[in-house]
Amino acid sequence: NASPRSIAILPDGKIFVGGQFNIFNSLPQKYLIKLNTDGSKDTSFEIGSGFGNTINNISIQPDGKLIAGGYFTTFNGNVQNRLIRLNPDGSKDTSFDIGSSFNDTIFPFEIQPDGKIIVGGLFTTFNGNVQNRLIRLNPDGSKDTSFDIGSSFNDTIFPFEIQPDGKIIVGGLFTTFNGNVQNRLIRLNPD
Repeated sequence: NASPRSIAILPDGKIFVGGQFNIFNSLPQKYLIKLNTDGSKDTSFEIGSGFGNTINNISIQPDGKLIAGGYFTTFNGNVQNRLIRLNPDGSKDTSFDIGSSFNDTIFPFEIQPDGKIIVGGLFTTFNGNVQNRLIRLNPDGSKDTSFDIGSSFNDTIFPFEIQPDGKIIVGGLFTTFNGNVQNRLIRLNPD
């Protein structure tokens, strides 16, 4: 009943779709669904009552777990601020602990080959501490303190891409980085 925002295809051809929708084929389906190759709902992936708001981005880890990020602040009626990792059956992966998490929207994120996750968006805090719009998380959901962006960006991050050498190209609405003029595009070192 509304638009997808992100699609991820599994090696077996099944498809995850996340977005603005909350109905699929006249039945409630809150913002995330897994489809069989023929387009029918894959009932082996069950998210219960689902998410409280839009999913902007989804990505599948090599182990089949799914990470979703967006506007949502709940999952199955429980607080879950804007980022979650789900098991292959749709249940929450409790080994991924992001605490109270982000205070505002997540747009892009990307899983690095080492399992760390770079997350960007509109947020200005992570677990109550200042974290302006970009962060790298360890595979368990904790902040990777070896990734230091200082005071960071003054406005929203939309796209970013990790180069083969680990450097990160970041784009968005920002006009400063660490207090210096940097209009909407920057390349960061891996640290």
